[in-house]
Amino acid sequence: METIVGILIPFLGTTLGAGCVFFMKGAIRPKIQKVLLGFASGVMVAASIWSLLIPAMDMSEGLGKLAFIPAAVGFLLGILFLLGLDATIPHLHLNDDEPEGRKSNITKTMMLVLAVTLHNIPEGMAVGVVFAGVVSGSQNITMAGAIALAIGIAIQNFPEGAIISMPLKSEGLTKGKAFIYGTLSGIVEPIAAVMTILLSSFIVPILPYLLSFAAGAMIYVVVEELIPESSKGEHSNIATIGFAVGFVIMMVLDVALG
Repeated sequence: METIVGILIPFLGTTLGAGCVFFMKGAIRPKIQKVLLGFASGVMVAASIWSLLIPAMDMSEGLGKLAFIPAAVGFLLGILFLLGLDATIPHLHLNDDEPEGRKSNITKTMMLVLAVTLHNIPEGMAVGVVFAGVVSGSQNITMAGAIALAIGIAIQNFPEGAIISMPLKSEGLTKGKAFIYGTLSGIVEPIAAVMTILLSSFIVPILPYLLSFAAGAMIYVVVEELIPESSKGEHSNIATIGFAVGFVIMMVLDVALG
């Protein structure tokens, strides 16, 4: 039961964030958007380090001085995986006019949704891999630590849900449709988590690689999109403050609950 609740927590964060479209008038102010993007970046970086990379190296301590190999290999594979998705799937970043990925006739609205969905793939994988570690009985991953990661990702999913639903409303969608699209952008997280857990019996031998793979995928999203978007224009220092707050909150959650 705890596992089911845990994998749904991040999706709840996205849903609540998307629900902001019913209460907020107009678009999100640029300064607030910068803070939210910086905050999400901080949470994802801290989660990658404390919840994924460090446990991956702890699991590999039997390799001695080479314990870094699974973490390094998995991390780079995660970067390459997201790089491939980024180059293949048509999507549109916030505040940009030129879509990325393969050329397509997909509407601007759907491209915005796909962009956020790309964010959520590594987050869903991260939650799934950690809970798969708990289910398999790994001593390096506790249920409390897995819940901490889920809560941390849910916290950063809240602003992401708002950031996607508000622009969709500005594009002409009704509040109801903007909410639905914003919510659906996060549905990939529990799906990815469930699939990972179902494959846990096959995953255990390569768990350190998968933990660091998820970390690499999340760091790709942070460096390639979140930080550049939060740094555009004036007041980029606000995004830095948001990053620091997000990083510390996720670090505290992982250490206190893990």
